[in-house]
Amino acid sequence: MDSKDTEFVTYRLESHHPSILTEEEWRAWEELQEKPDKAIDVSDIPSQPSGAWQRVLELVPAENKQQITLRLDADVLEFFRATGRRYQSRINAALREYVTARQKAG
Repeated sequence: MDSKDTEFVTYRLESHHPSILTEEEWRAWEELQEKPDKAIDVSDIPSQPSGAWQRVLELVPAENKQQITLRLDADVLEFFRATGRRYQSRINAALREYVTARQKAG
């Protein structure tokens, strides 16, 4: 499992542990790896609603940010801290989504 600065988690199959997949699953995985992205059928994946989450960096430029003191419920803070580095940016993204939704609603 790799975690990068973007906070995305990716999983990689390890060739020295092939027992996690059956032989049929392993063949399917290898076939999938050989296909170009455009050839993979993703029609069964639900479309994202218009208010879907975006990457934090796409929401607000860093120069717009202001430092404040904010009191949050302990469980809310614990939830975001558990998501790893840049948890404050994710709190900002959640608040941004709320503001955007309220502005659209009028």
